[in-house]
Amino acid sequence: MKRAALIAGICGLALWTVFTALGQRRVSRGSSASSLPAANSEMEKKVLSIIDEVQRTGGTYLSVDVSDGRMLRLLTEAADAKNVVEIGTSTGFSGLWLCLALQRTGGKLTTFEYDAGRAATARANFKKAGVDQVATVVQGDAHKTIAQLKGPIDVLFIDADKEGYTDYLAKLQPLVRPGGLILAHNVGSSDAYVRAVTGNPALETLFYSEGGGLGITLKKR
Repeated sequence: MKRAALIAGICGLALWTVFTALGQRRVSRGSSASSLPAANSEMEKKVLSIIDEVQRTGGTYLSVDVSDGRMLRLLTEAADAKNVVEIGTSTGFSGLWLCLALQRTGGKLTTFEYDAGRAATARANFKKAGVDQVATVVQGDAHKTIAQLKGPIDVLFIDADKEGYTDYLAKLQPLVRPGGLILAHNVGSSDAYVRAVTGNPALETLFYSEGGGLGITLKKR
């Protein structure tokens, strides 16, 4: 069993390397995924305007690229998510993309941020975008504060301290519903996390290589 898990982990790392290389090649040629999408409602237009403002003013500190944000929105809305958890709010850029989906699904976002200043900025961005009733920011050490969470979680997005990814996974995977998604940003920076999700037979993982790279994991039914 250990040998099978090790082989799966090695294969996962190899796939990540290949997908990252292909993604860098695609990005260098230009990709429409790096542009903001067209809004199809006034509600969406308002959120996208704040996303654009945050991006233009350099407020995307420790956050996702636009292509990653678009993928977060797509997956969250496709999953018809009602309960989304984000570890690593930063200034709320990724949370705004998640809220684009949640405005459609009628869901809520609970997002955790260690830094008090960034948490305050995120709350302000959510308010300007009109999604402050959708998103709740919890400030503090997420390794501890996530203990308050209850399932079922439809979508879990991890984008925080890379050395803590496996701890977040271990603590929150039991709360993710069967058929739910676990998404992790910059997974190429956490070999332990890649091994954990590719070596677990209860999970199915692929890697999206645009932007900063996204691990997309399905919790099997």
